[in-house]
Amino acid sequence: MTDLQIKPRANSNAAPIAGLNRVMSHVLSNRGITNAQSLDYSLKQLLPPQGLSHIGAAAEMLAEAVTAGASVVIVGDFDADGATSCALAVKCLKAFGMDDVSYLVPNRFEYGYGLSPEIVGMAAMRHPDIIVTVDNGISSVAGVHAAQALGMSVLVTDHHLPGEELPTADVIVNPNLQGDRFASKNLAGVGVIFYVMLAVRAQLRQMGWFEQSGIAEPNMSQFLDLVALGTVADVVPLDQNNRILVQQGMQRIRQGNACAGIQALLTVGKRNPLRLASSDLGFTVGPRLNAAGRMDDMSVGIECLLTESFEKAMGLATELDQLNRERREVEQSMQQDALAIVEKIQIDDAEQPTVYCLSDQTWHQGVVGLVASRVKERVNRPVVALAPGDGEDEWKGSCRSVEGVHIRDVLARLDALNPGLMTKFGGHAMAAGLSLESKNLEAFKQAIEQVMNDMTKGHDWSQVLWTDGSLDANELSMELADQLRQSTPWGQGFPEPLFDGRFEVVESRVVGDTHAKLRLKPIDGSQVIDAICFGYLDKHEDLPSGIIRAAYKLDVNEFRERLSLQLMVQHIEL
Repeated sequence: MTDLQIKPRANSNAAPIAGLNRVMSHVLSNRGITNAQSLDYSLKQLLPPQGLSHIGAAAEMLAEAVTAGASVVIVGDFDADGATSCALAVKCLKAFGMDDVSYLVPNRFEYGYGLSPEIVGMAAMRHPDIIVTVDNGISSVAGVHAAQALGMSVLVTDHHLPGEELPTADVIVNPNLQGDRFASKNLAGVGVIFYVMLAVRAQLRQMGWFEQSGIAEPNMSQFLDLVALGTVADVVPLDQNNRILVQQGMQRIRQGNACAGIQALLTVGKRNPLRLASSDLGFTVGPRLNAAGRMDDMSVGIECLLTESFEKAMGLATELDQLNRERREVEQSMQQDALAIVEKIQIDDAEQPTVYCLSDQTWHQGVVGLVASRVKERVNRPVVALAPGDGEDEWKGSCRSVEGVHIRDVLARLDALNPGLMTKFGGHAMAAGLSLESKNLEAFKQAIEQVMNDMTKGHDWSQVLWTDGSLDANELSMELADQLRQSTPWGQGFPEPLFDGRFEVVESRVVGDTHAKLRLKPIDGSQVIDAICFGYLDKHEDLPSGIIRAAYKLDVNEFRERLSLQLMVQHIEL
């Protein structure tokens, strides 16, 4: 649906990195790594907690709650970041010696996102002294007010961008608060609560709590598997600090030290933890965990992460796997509907619009974000997908954007120009969510198109697939694939290496309806390599043949305990 050009990044002036081979040095230089010290992912390189605004007050608040035997309710979010944040907070407080700690996660179909007054009412039935939000709360002005009116203290831990009005929480910890000096603004929600718990442990140690109570002081690295999963699954940029958190968590998983829930989710996803890559967290574990919040109730996912019984975890992981299968079926049907709407728009309009705003009465609100993401990949434009909410008069939407278009800023501008058109909104540069009344749906579609047109004047919409250049035939090896997999986490803002080259198609066949299974021979070599291009026939009428130019990632295929090199082809030029 949109033209795509393969282009290698220009990096001819980059100096080789000492101790690394040509390919690794080149790949890392393309991502701003200029020396081997930047690959030191030891915990001593982590940014200290003190840089986060108000973290000292948060630590004092929770440490006093632990020592006083207070009651705490954790209020989480219904995605993988929220689930891991919630599980980490509960596990840490229990490890510190708190007995009365529980959690609540809003069911997205009944209460929507965040610490709403309705969720406060549910929490109040447990008579907590403190409510702690994880991965939400920065926009929960009414909810925080309701909790405080009932005599509860509120600690907000979040990473989402603040709006114009902050909640009147007792303490707020968020690296994106104005004036915050923490060097990494890219912490996921689970990263924020991990830092808070680091500070709580330090406070309890200073108070002599562990010694007095006979509790072994917890080693906080035991929780890094949850931090790694939530960070990768939430698709936050993997800056240096996040890469340390993820790499350390992945090492724990590879060593067999993951919690029972993550082990079980890897098992049902048929992934070998000993050979774990960050993509396994993002594309295997994360979606199964997210499926609970999208299709049912995220408490299933949180219980999976909390249990210490592998047998119980396997039962819950199997349930999550089934929910994920249901999610895929719903998503596939919705995606077909969405692409049909897109095709009609493209036929009717001479020029491609700056934003696609799609809605359907039959769509599932838990899956619209995935549909928006899939359509965005096809059209290279921001996409808003909306589905009916639970009330008859409400629509809920998810937005996905492209590089250079800050979607939350677009929504904020729309809200400033059209107060009340949306009932609420929030999010990041690349992803956001919103709610609106049914009567405002058409007005919203017109307004977002106008705002997007104004804010993207002069934007270059051409789509380029930037690669790390070509590999020699002798560099196409299992050894290099393994080295790339193990050396560093890859993800948002630190993309997995992508190469391009010319190949002869030796063999091609269709698998799974639309995927192209290929056997490719490099033009300058003799070995024949297995390759797969997912969804190739969604965009092309026939399988590729002859000489092609392919953009691909190196992968290791595991089949019946046999390892072999495989190319994961992202795009083919005929």
